[in-house]
Amino acid sequence: MLSLLLAAAVVFNPDPKDPRQRQLAAMADELQRAHKSLQLRGHEAPHFLSYAVRGIETQEIGAKYGAVFVDRRRRDKRLQVDVRVGTYQLDNTGSPEVFEFEAAESGYTAGREAPLDDDPAALRNSLWLLTDETYKKALSAFLKKKGKQVYRPDDPETPPSFSREEPQVAVDPPATFSFDRTRWNRELREQTQRLGAHPELFDSHMRVSVDHEEREFASTEGARLVTERVIYALHAQAWARAPDGMLLEDSRDFYGATESELPRGVELSKRIDVMVEELLALQKAPVLDPYTGPALLEPEAAGVLFHEAVGHRLEGERQNDDKDGRTFKGQVDKPILPFFLSVIDDPTERASGAVSLNGYYRFDDQGVPGQKTVLVDKGVLKTFLMSRAPVQGVPPHSNGHGRSAPGRDPVARMSNLIVESSKAMSWPKLKEALIAEAKRQEKPFGLIIRDVTGGNTDTSGYAYQAFKGQPRLVYKVDATTGAETLVRGVEIVGTPLLSINKIIATGDERRVFNGYCGAESGYVPVSTVAPTILVSEIELQRTRKDTGRPPVLPSPWAKPPVSATR
Repeated sequence: MLSLLLAAAVVFNPDPKDPRQRQLAAMADELQRAHKSLQLRGHEAPHFLSYAVRGIETQEIGAKYGAVFVDRRRRDKRLQVDVRVGTYQLDNTGSPEVFEFEAAESGYTAGREAPLDDDPAALRNSLWLLTDETYKKALSAFLKKKGKQVYRPDDPETPPSFSREEPQVAVDPPATFSFDRTRWNRELREQTQRLGAHPELFDSHMRVSVDHEEREFASTEGARLVTERVIYALHAQAWARAPDGMLLEDSRDFYGATESELPRGVELSKRIDVMVEELLALQKAPVLDPYTGPALLEPEAAGVLFHEAVGHRLEGERQNDDKDGRTFKGQVDKPILPFFLSVIDDPTERASGAVSLNGYYRFDDQGVPGQKTVLVDKGVLKTFLMSRAPVQGVPPHSNGHGRSAPGRDPVARMSNLIVESSKAMSWPKLKEALIAEAKRQEKPFGLIIRDVTGGNTDTSGYAYQAFKGQPRLVYKVDATTGAETLVRGVEIVGTPLLSINKIIATGDERRVFNGYCGAESGYVPVSTVAPTILVSEIELQRTRKDTGRPPVLPSPWAKPPVSATR
């Protein structure tokens, strides 16, 4: 998509025919008024303000049992207001729970909704109220922060509160996108009807959607941005129960920047058939006992491991938070991974091969250009994911990773996390290495983890530094014969530093895991691009006991069994 990009010194002249630019002009007018006059008598005025309006238009169709259950369109616009009191060196930023604003005393809280109509006056009024509330909150937090300094010794290495960045001016052309409601309606009816041929599945559904996000951003530094983004998604999910009552789930998730990237027709049928075959095989699979030993994690599972064990711990704000575990604080220019691994986060990467990447963007949610960032080079930590909150030990500038969901305050987050390796093997060689490692450890088998549904981690200082992954397909690999046996009932657990340093080789093929990541600033679209990894040791524990009886009666919508004729 082509964009108009202007030098920061150029005055922004909005096109009156473009409603997005009219809205941005109204934001800029209110921003200028607040910057000029907003000040409580006897207190500091804001040194920085920014406004963002983020609108999401979603079209969605969902079906079950051969019928459409969801067919909707919705629009939502949210305001983001950043008000900073003090200076770039020291302002009001800090832990939210420490600087809680006593808003309840006023009996009123400003909303974050923005008008759906192209109404500049309504938009300015909404911004006025939210700016007033945010200024009072920022001023209160700044005074508390200065008060706390009375009891703390001066630390000359304390980084500034806010980084100085070049303001950007850019206007994306209006996004054009399609959503063939009639065809998707028919497609989902047919695909979910086909699932009725499998009475072993007691429930299933499919959902297809397109999200179109439009963002206007303005700051007192001179930033003026209009950006747009479109993400398509297709999800299929089904449930069954094993004979012992264990709940089994399998799914397929597809994302794309264009509608044509989503599978349809015969291709989609094949993908769903594989999902059903996996569920039916899981019903017959034995439960695996807790396990510690070597394993191969295929690219999707490896990507989740790096996302949870490494990526979240390299997000900048975590290095400044006393309540965070700060796994890698003070480790810049020191080895944290095996020497053959490098980790990059690159929001400017649109696609990996033919697969669009969810984490692509041109400007982050603080108006800073997204930048390719080498986090780990040949095993050595080089820097962190940076928003405009500087971190001790690295240059005090954002690398364009301040991200958030609409209406939330941005913090440093991952975008497209890419794992590179200089120690790559073909799949047959990797499997041979897995078997050899199992024999070396005198283990009767190793594991292959083919896919995962997702993962989570806890980085807080008061908790154990650990992560968890939910594998979808786990296979035992016999150390004598190499035979693979599907098993179920386990999940990956581990501590980050130990787990990532057990990687001893990688595959020569990388694949994409697209999805959404939830953290302090809400859910944001992300991707990982990773190879298969061979770990000398991984730990799997039993999943929680989640058992129950299947439905007593057969499904009324399932196809009846065919009777034999005489």
